[in-house]
Amino acid sequence: MQAVIRIMMISVEGLKVEFGVKPLFSDVSFVVNDRDRIALVGKNGAGKSTMLKILCGQQRPTEGTVAVPTDCTIGYLPQVMKLQDETTVRQETQKAFASIARLKARVEALERQMNERTDYESPAYMELVERYTTEHERLLMMGVESREAELERTLVGLGFERTDFDRPTSEFSGGWRMRIELAKILLERPDVLLLDEPTNHLDIESIQWLEQLLATSPSAVVLVSHDRAFINNVTNRTLEISCGRVIDYRVKYNEYVTLRQERREQQLRAYENQQKEMADMRAFIERFRYQATKAVQVQQKVKQLEKMVPIEVDEVDNSAMHLKFPPCLRSGDYPIICDEVRKEYDHVVFDHVNLTIKRGEKVAFVGKNGEGKSTLVKCIMGQIPFDGNLKVGHNVQIGYFAQNQAQLLDESLTVFETIDNVARGDIRLRINDILGAFMFGGENADKRVKVLSGGERSRLAMIRLLLEPVNLLILDEPTNHLDMPSKDVLKEAIRAFDGTAIIVSHDREFLDGLVTKVFEFGGGRVREHIGGIYEYLTYHQTLLSSPEKATTTVAPKAAPTACKTKEAPSGAVGGASYKQQRNQLRKAERAVEDSEKKIAKMEQRLKELDELLCDPAKASDMTLVTEYTDTKRALDEEVERWEQLSEELEELSQH
Repeated sequence: MQAVIRIMMISVEGLKVEFGVKPLFSDVSFVVNDRDRIALVGKNGAGKSTMLKILCGQQRPTEGTVAVPTDCTIGYLPQVMKLQDETTVRQETQKAFASIARLKARVEALERQMNERTDYESPAYMELVERYTTEHERLLMMGVESREAELERTLVGLGFERTDFDRPTSEFSGGWRMRIELAKILLERPDVLLLDEPTNHLDIESIQWLEQLLATSPSAVVLVSHDRAFINNVTNRTLEISCGRVIDYRVKYNEYVTLRQERREQQLRAYENQQKEMADMRAFIERFRYQATKAVQVQQKVKQLEKMVPIEVDEVDNSAMHLKFPPCLRSGDYPIICDEVRKEYDHVVFDHVNLTIKRGEKVAFVGKNGEGKSTLVKCIMGQIPFDGNLKVGHNVQIGYFAQNQAQLLDESLTVFETIDNVARGDIRLRINDILGAFMFGGENADKRVKVLSGGERSRLAMIRLLLEPVNLLILDEPTNHLDMPSKDVLKEAIRAFDGTAIIVSHDREFLDGLVTKVFEFGGGRVREHIGGIYEYLTYHQTLLSSPEKATTTVAPKAAPTACKTKEAPSGAVGGASYKQQRNQLRKAERAVEDSEKKIAKMEQRLKELDELLCDPAKASDMTLVTEYTDTKRALDEEVERWEQLSEELEELSQH
């Protein structure tokens, strides 16, 4: 069997980086080969982002070498970068083709020289022809003719609409402009892609698109990400930075987690054996230090002890820690009821939003950025005006984590004091453990809030929320600044939470096994899907890949605008007599009329109930709330039935 030859892209030898007394990492050596898909992992502060900067040449190591072949190109996406505002989306993205433009100019210049010269037989002319042929072939290999189409596919894949292409980049948020930078890097087709948290500003659809692109890309990939599903679907190798070293696991992340646990258990056994051996040596030295007959043996033990290198054990993984929300009051049966809710600014964000969230449900809000997820949350919180009816149920106590929640913290307090002020009972004895689980271990607990970064403040605000007695959690992108162990702690706490939870997130692994209902935001509508996040994604992918097939597939229960099974009207109209056709038509007309009467009756009852529930004395009457919800559900079902009957009537009328 013929061996596969791997091409070395980057070689790292004896790398050492020092910022303070203790090196960030030392004596690090590894190789990045073509087709490698590497996940760079480690706790926050271990040096992952620093390693990427060294690999791309933006930062120099204290010692060691990083060798990159002269013809190897590297594309680097940092977490934060300077963004340009003077161009349109298309113009900015076209900068990715600058090298192609230069090559095309060289080819055109060589072509002009060939046309102007007449010394066709001279060696100089033959050399010119050879240079032209080589450069022209390179240009063709780059697919210059299809680059504009590729640009559009890439921008659409990352979530842009075609109407966005000619808009100024200054009109977009920082997250959307980061997508433009990612598009530019992908379109440059570098030999090595270095990506630092590339999914931070992407929605689920864009993340899945990027996964497929990276999985089939000829580029080597080294990425830092806290999105477990993303790195499992993309990578085939894991480099862990731990205890100042880099350990190479040639497996996917999930397999690495298992191997790492086994490695740590081996380290613990070796550490315990070494400690016992060192204790025995010290005891021997102390016992026989002053006995002349044992002097040689004592000196041997002293030398052995001095030569022993202490075994280091990898940092403790806090993901096994358990955290529970404090007890809270029982809320009403329906914490949130939306009836024909509408919100618009200069355009309609969403309209005809009808949804009911029951007590104890864990639901997800998903959809592309800008489709209204956070806007509806702000409507629920009463922070912005809206049209329609939105009711917050009886005894509902809301715990809200917004993306700007960190700005509300008291900057004069320390991290420990911020949590100590809200902790109650036995939980106060575990504050240090909780802080450690969310990356505030050791000296970090004594930092003042005013010196914390934005990500650190968000984590602190999340911990604070976890300790407050609430019965409705609303979390807007809660995992953006959490590492994987911290996300596991948060996920387990929400799963064990007795109350209701609304989670706005693009993190599939975090939502998996946590939510039982998904509300999809898109096109000005909110669609309800019963089931977990992967059931929703499977159904959604079916619609995208085969719309014809999807129309004959029963949609998830209670999805008001999902595709419905369409059946032909009973009776073969084409072969029926005129009398039969008239009978069928009258029957269909009566069915539509009956349905319209039912709808009118239910709408009138809903109006009456709405007036009753507006009375503070009756707002908590669960009989009325239950009747309102049941009537609303029956009305939705009857409207769907009316639509189907109307379609059948229209088809019969055409014959």
